[in-house]
Amino acid sequence: METIKTAIHWLSYAYYLYIFGYASLFKVFQKNSMMQSMLSLGFNKTWTIIIGVLELFGVILIVIGIFQPQYKNAGILFLLPFAIGAFTTHMAHQEYNHFYHSLIVCILTVVVLATDKSFRIIL
Repeated sequence: METIKTAIHWLSYAYYLYIFGYASLFKVFQKNSMMQSMLSLGFNKTWTIIIGVLELFGVILIVIGIFQPQYKNAGILFLLPFAIGAFTTHMAHQEYNHFYHSLIVCILTVVVLATDKSFRIIL
């Protein structure tokens, strides 16, 4: 059972990193399709780049987290508002074909944190 939990954790972690990695780089390097999409959602070039840089910061924390687990958890918690914001924005603009990745990342946040051996919430 522990092996399955570990596999789920790292597969979820890898997909989380993939989604935020390419999305942040597309924003920072101003890929045309991403810039047009963000503009249609109401974000100008400046805001798109700021969002991309902040997402890239979270991705860097997650990558560092491979060696230092506290940074991984901090990066995932840092990126959670971006995942929720992306999901909310896509749903508000009725872009139902684009909301899947943001919904999956919202769910994977809980999965990654719940399966992490070094993360605990004490109430």
